[in-house]
Amino acid sequence: MAKEGLKVKTTPLPQSRISFELEIPPETCKTCVNETINTISRSAKIPGFRLGKIPKQVLIQRIGITQLHASALEKIIDKSWQEALKIKSIEPLSEPELVDGFESLLAKFSPDRSLKVTLQTDIAPELKLKKSKGLSIEIAKTKFDPKSIDEALEKSRNQFANIVPVTNRAAKLGDIAVVSFKGKYKDSGKEIDGGTSESMDLELEKNKMIPGFVEGIVKMKIGDSKTLNLRFPEDYSHEDSRGKEAIFEITLKDLKEKELPELNDDFAKQSGNKESLKELKKDIEEQLKNNFEKTQKDIKIEALLDALTNELIAEIPKSMIDIEVRNNIEQTAQRFAQQGLDVKSTFTPELVKSLAESTRPQAEKNVQRNLALKALAEKENIKVEKDEIDLKMKDYEDAISNSSKQIDIKKLTEVISNDLLKEKLIIWLEENSEVKEKNTKAAKTATKATKAAKTTKAAKATKATKAKKNQNKQEKK
Repeated sequence: MAKEGLKVKTTPLPQSRISFELEIPPETCKTCVNETINTISRSAKIPGFRLGKIPKQVLIQRIGITQLHASALEKIIDKSWQEALKIKSIEPLSEPELVDGFESLLAKFSPDRSLKVTLQTDIAPELKLKKSKGLSIEIAKTKFDPKSIDEALEKSRNQFANIVPVTNRAAKLGDIAVVSFKGKYKDSGKEIDGGTSESMDLELEKNKMIPGFVEGIVKMKIGDSKTLNLRFPEDYSHEDSRGKEAIFEITLKDLKEKELPELNDDFAKQSGNKESLKELKKDIEEQLKNNFEKTQKDIKIEALLDALTNELIAEIPKSMIDIEVRNNIEQTAQRFAQQGLDVKSTFTPELVKSLAESTRPQAEKNVQRNLALKALAEKENIKVEKDEIDLKMKDYEDAISNSSKQIDIKKLTEVISNDLLKEKLIIWLEENSEVKEKNTKAAKTATKATKAAKTTKAAKATKATKAKKNQNKQEKK
């Protein structure tokens, strides 16, 4: 009689999940139970018996049949799961979920009978693009602003400024005020968390603090105290403070100002290691223009990727987003470690949970984009050839040979391959999509015209309503 094998039935589920209904033959169950007993027997210590020589019944009596069956059942499920994946040629994205629960399965388990198990897992989604060619995007038409060169120079001047004390005048915008303050909520009188300081250096610039705080310090003299009645913005970073009225008691303890260096050749040598101010300006202009062009290109690419993602049809499993979230948190932890911070003490369960929640929307967007690019590669048959990867690998030869750490060549090759493919896909999108530039001034003018038309229409409607009311009143009289 032929030996009965594992029976597998699969059923597709929503969100790229799949159900495996397994019927495991008694022979597999018996074999796993016996293997479990033999494994435990080799390591179990029972007085009066040598290791590996404990009779089966004695072992069952000492450990308990339920515990033995539990250990065997874990092995049966894992073994059958791996076999089922091979039979159906399916690669799961997540660990299988036992539908009926382990305890329920254990309660009815008997090695003499076949075992029915239902497992569920996520699988890679089927990808489809509604269209790939002829995507149309619209981006704002912008030009490089020459004023940014002067702004960069001023920023550099501020960095090299001398800080000098001020004693003979009141505070003004641009100064550095040394203040002590204490804040409390107006309605409850409760102190504001983080709203108190004995001494804080504050640059008197607009939007540095909540509205009215900096403006309230302007015109104060050293030693002056003042009470400010302010309101937190509705979009304030701390949710508990949003929209609330607050009272701040402020004292100006000291005042300083920045003594800016003159814009000359000496400044060029000091700040940018350039021979002249003209050379420094040229260098700043070149850097700013390069940054501007890169930013514009990034904006265009972002728009193209968004347009492509909108064409994607796919049921994205939760596990794919979970993996992306986990990768983001691990990368953040690595950056912290590189900065010398203690990751174990910093990354508390509360912080990890908070990071997972805050990064999930971006993780979901990243997954959608990656899948859209994968779908594009499949649809348009865009690939990276081996010689392209080998050529790129040469750029890393020196780094690999000089590195003190063991580099995973397989992983590096995979990263290089993915990067090259993404570059090809973006170039293809740029060549096969329509990019329109919208004039921001025209858009603003159109918006103003629309608002004006609505206002005029509303005014006419109000005037007509008043006229009607007056007419009604006259008729009643």
